[in-house]
Amino acid sequence: MGGFFGAALKRSCVEDVFFGTDYHSHLGTRRGGMTVYSPEKGFQRGIHSIENSPFRTKFEQDIEGMSGNIGIGCISDTDPQPILLRSKLGSIAVCNIGIINNADELCDEFFDSRLASFETMSSSKVNSSALIGALIAQKDSFAEGIRYAQDRIDGTMSLLILTEDCIIAARDKYGRLPIIIGKSDDGYCVSFESFAFQKLGYKTYRELQPAEIVKITADSVEVIGEGNPDNLRICTFLWTYYGYPNSVYEGVNVEVMRARNGQIMAEYDIENGTLPDVDYVCGVPDSGIPHAIGYANRSGIPFARPFIKYTPTWPRSFMPQSQAMRNKVAKMKLIPVHELIEGKKLLFVDDSIVRGTQMRETVEFLYENGAKEVHMRSACPPIMYGCKYLNFSRSTSELDLIARRIIHEYEGEEGVKYIREYADSKTERGKRLRDEICRRLKLTSLEFQFLEGTEKAVGLPECKLCTYCWNGKQD
Repeated sequence: MGGFFGAALKRSCVEDVFFGTDYHSHLGTRRGGMTVYSPEKGFQRGIHSIENSPFRTKFEQDIEGMSGNIGIGCISDTDPQPILLRSKLGSIAVCNIGIINNADELCDEFFDSRLASFETMSSSKVNSSALIGALIAQKDSFAEGIRYAQDRIDGTMSLLILTEDCIIAARDKYGRLPIIIGKSDDGYCVSFESFAFQKLGYKTYRELQPAEIVKITADSVEVIGEGNPDNLRICTFLWTYYGYPNSVYEGVNVEVMRARNGQIMAEYDIENGTLPDVDYVCGVPDSGIPHAIGYANRSGIPFARPFIKYTPTWPRSFMPQSQAMRNKVAKMKLIPVHELIEGKKLLFVDDSIVRGTQMRETVEFLYENGAKEVHMRSACPPIMYGCKYLNFSRSTSELDLIARRIIHEYEGEEGVKYIREYADSKTERGKRLRDEICRRLKLTSLEFQFLEGTEKAVGLPECKLCTYCWNGKQD
C-alpha cells in the first residue's frame, strides 16, 4: 500500500519529515522518498529502494544536505515518489497513496488530445503521481484540479502536494484511507498514521473528511475544498491487518479493535458450542497477536507464543523481491518454542486467510515440531474478492483466493451467486467450505469472524466501512 508524511514549520522540517516518513515503513516494501523546499536550494529530493534495507539507513546521509521549512515524504509499494512536476500551477512535488484502476484509459485520453506525454517506469507504466499531476493541471487552481482528479479516477487517491510555500493535502473522496493533521508550537504536520507524529512533539489537530482538501502552512490549516462525511467508506482492513497497533482511525484504536474482535470471536464459539479443548490460544505474528489476546481473555484459555518471528534482519519493511527467497525467509523467520508446541493442542488466530499458502506452511511447521492439534480462527470473514480500491489481496485472478478457488471448484461460475452462504458457517455451503479449507491446510478446526462481528469490533456504522473484499459491496 504505502503511507506519507509532511510538515510545514517555523523551523527546519527535515528531521521531522525524515522520522515521520520512517514511521510509515510498515506500509510499504519497495520505495521511499523525501522532498524538502527552501528558497535558497529550491526543491531537494531523494528516492531510494527500500527492498533490502530500511528507509532510515537510506536517507540518513541525504538529510544532512537538505534544508527547508516545508517538506513531504512517502513510503510506496508501487511508484517512486515524490515526483517533481512543473505546470501552469507552478513547480510542485507530488506523492499519493491508493490505486488508479483506469490509468491506461486516462493516459489514452491525454495522448489522443495531444495534451501530455509521460515518462514511463521500467514496468512501462506511467507513474501515478505524474498522471494525477496532469489531471490537476487541466484546471486553474489546485482545489479545482484535485476535485477534477478525484472525480475522474476510478479507485482511490489520497495525496500530498508540496509547493514553494505550502503543503496541499487531499483525502480520497470516499475516505478509504486516513489523513490526520498534527499541531505543534512550530506549525503543522500531515500524516497517514496518527502515531507517526506523537514522538515528534505534535498533538492530533483533526482528521480530514472524505474528499476534503486543505492548504497547510506553518501558521494555519485552510480548507480549500469541502469534505463530505456522508461519503465515508474507510477500509476495515486498516484495523484488522494494515494499521500499526498505536494508530487511531476515525477515533478507533487499532490494538483496542483487534482485542475486541478476538473477544467477539470467542463469544461466538462459546455460544455455539464450538470452543475447542486446547492448551493454548496463540496469535500468528504480528497482527494476529492482539486478536488472539482478546480471544484468550474471553475464553479463559491461556495465551502463549509457541513460535517467535525473528525480525532483526528481515522485518516486513524490507523483504526480498524474489518469491523463492521470500518463501525461504518466511520459513527462516519462525523459531519454535518446543516446550509450548510438543504434544500440545493449539488454537491460532491470524488476521486473515488469503491464498492459504503461508498458513499451510505455518501449520506444517507446527506439526513438524510436535503439535498434537492445530485449530485456526481467522480474524475476518473469508476473502471473496480481490481489493479494487487498495493493494491488499490484489491478484491476477480472484481464483488465487483460497475461498473463491474452492467455491469455483464446487460450482463453477455459478458459485458466485452463493458467496453469502459460503461466508456463513451455519449454512451447508459454509460448513463445506470450512471443512475443505481444514483438509487442505491440515487444520483440526477452522472458523472465520463473521462480518457483523468485525463491524461491531470497529464500532462504526456498517455504511461507513468498506467491506468489498468480503461481500463485494460497492459504492
